[in-house]
Amino acid sequence: MVSLAATLEREDLPGGFRSGAAHRLAVPVPAIRVRSETVMPNSSNPDSSNPDNTGPGSTGPGNSGAADAVETAETPFHRPVLLPEVMGQLGVRPGGWYVDGTVGDGGHTESLLRASGPQGCVLGIDLDPRSLARAVARLAPFGERFIPAQGSYTDMVSLARAAWGESAQVDGVLLDLGISSRQVDAEGFGFSFQKDEPLDMRFDPDADIPTAAEIINTWPEADLARILKEYGEEHRARAIARGIERARAQGRPLGTTGELANLVARLVLGAAGRGSNRRGAGRKTNPATRTFQALRIAVNDELTAVAAGLRAAIELLAPEGRLAVISYHSLEDRVAKTILAQQSAQCICPPGLPVCVCNHRPTLRRLNRRVIRPAAEEVAANPRSRSARLRVAQRLAD
Repeated sequence: MVSLAATLEREDLPGGFRSGAAHRLAVPVPAIRVRSETVMPNSSNPDSSNPDNTGPGSTGPGNSGAADAVETAETPFHRPVLLPEVMGQLGVRPGGWYVDGTVGDGGHTESLLRASGPQGCVLGIDLDPRSLARAVARLAPFGERFIPAQGSYTDMVSLARAAWGESAQVDGVLLDLGISSRQVDAEGFGFSFQKDEPLDMRFDPDADIPTAAEIINTWPEADLARILKEYGEEHRARAIARGIERARAQGRPLGTTGELANLVARLVLGAAGRGSNRRGAGRKTNPATRTFQALRIAVNDELTAVAAGLRAAIELLAPEGRLAVISYHSLEDRVAKTILAQQSAQCICPPGLPVCVCNHRPTLRRLNRRVIRPAAEEVAANPRSRSARLRVAQRLAD
């Protein structure tokens, strides 16, 4: 498979740009096989008034972890969550500059491009080259207004300044955390217990980091129990870690999602069956759900990335620029809530001090004290959106 480099030139900058120097951003994008009419049904008019041009359901790549996976347009696009709420809270304006730090299939990005037209630009960042390739094909009608970048949103400051100049600031940043439906449903990611495939769980399949299989088969039992408890909030963390260690000692390392899911199910449901008062009885979700969440977070160091990404977004925002964060479980939402609260507080001194000694200056103003959740209609149409929580803040002047 041949990769192609999308090199974006900025010789004649539109009026919305805040940098006068010409510059280039070279972004490697894997090849993708796609039919344009499927990717962009409104491609003849990319700035039309319909902001939600995505199909229902999930989005999906195609091979067992190779970064140069080829996909077809028959794979439906991921449905962006809380789309009207995100667009309203970000206050997108024509000519603005925006960063989508988790571009995925480009659903939110497409709406940002429509609302910021005709000269607004969006930098779309994603660790997963397969997702980014689909977004590039989908958003091709917007031309150079869409700037793709494979990488982590923790590096959004350097990526934005490579695209727009060293003094660049943006009008809005969106972080839609977690994984997409496509990454759960499609083959090749190793995120899901719904199919039996190699335990991978890396967002970037070429990243030089341990896979889930390596963690499961090499980490000490105590460390496995810790991440299952901390990242998965799994009540039977020690029992599951013991079961994994027992399998390894018997020469049965766990290499696939199915093997791990079956082991966890036996441990959790077996314990539940020995007494109705045991934890695990009456679970509505698959018993392996928490274990898989914990491993995914550990593989990709997600909570550290969320904290670093939020700080990067605050640094990159122009005064009055807005930050929107969508989280899907309590751990990442807790990180977002804590950082937004700290950055909007007048004082961050420890409780009990008689006077303030921190000299802290708030950088943000929280726009919603309570999280914004999907409407009942959205949850009915897309049940996976039910756990989404949106927090929004606005950058204050320095």
